[in-house]
Amino acid sequence: METVLSTNKLTKNFGKIRAVNQLDLEVKRGQVFGMLGPNGSGKTTTLGMLMGVVNPSSGSFSWFGEPATHHTRKKIGAVLEHPIFYPYLSGQKNLELNAMIKGADPAHISKVLETVELADRKDDKYKTYSLGMKQRLAIASALVSDPIILILDEPTNGLDPMGIAEIREIIKRIAADGKTIILASHLLDEVQKVCTHFAVLKRGTLMHIGPVDEVGKGEEIVEVQAYHDDLGVLLQEFVGSATIRKENGIFEVMMKDGFHSKDLNRFLFDKGIVASYLHTRKKSLEKQFLEILADHKS
Repeated sequence: METVLSTNKLTKNFGKIRAVNQLDLEVKRGQVFGMLGPNGSGKTTTLGMLMGVVNPSSGSFSWFGEPATHHTRKKIGAVLEHPIFYPYLSGQKNLELNAMIKGADPAHISKVLETVELADRKDDKYKTYSLGMKQRLAIASALVSDPIILILDEPTNGLDPMGIAEIREIIKRIAADGKTIILASHLLDEVQKVCTHFAVLKRGTLMHIGPVDEVGKGEEIVEVQAYHDDLGVLLQEFVGSATIRKENGIFEVMMKDGFHSKDLNRFLFDKGIVASYLHTRKKSLEKQFLEILADHKS
């Protein structure tokens, strides 16, 4: 897969404060890449450097394998903060102005309005839009030039649950259209639901990077119950058991990498035991995220 973004020891200092610390990231084409971290973790500063709004103190980054230029930035659409729209103009007219400024084809606007679900409100004045609609128009303005990459900084900030759900669906739709998306968020739920890959930042330092679906890998816990006096002893004989503990009459077996509940079930069945209860649970992103942050206390 083509690498669309690569950072090499990207660093930004504001006086004595190091906002971003030697950041190494790699984003491949087609990924929905989440930069996850609490407020003040350096996410917005990183996006600012990538878009040329903030100058790095040291380190470098490249888009599509080459240093950032006006030409490479034309392939990127970004919503870093609320864009300025004219309150008395309609959504359509605002986007037409936007297209003119960017030198984009205005014929693309109708498709973009469909994507962000504003086609039925395109002729209404911007000042009549709800906060969620304003955010969707901001995403539309970033899509007008049909970029390869879309960058979103905290896209659901300040929205109610319905507005958050709408933005998530739009992000999924844009990704399904083949665009690469980089988004910054402090919401675990947002990253887990829309991203394919994520990085965790804490005080500007990279704590973790990897696919979202690998979260909790090797951290599979199988809860098992069976009518057998020596079940605890037998479970220790199972080669896939890492640790075993008993709680409220149920054994919790932490599985070794590569072992799953079906392997445990087969082991018990071969011993002539039929499990009366068998349930698998994985460590949530929230638990893993909190552990990542706790493990690197400074």
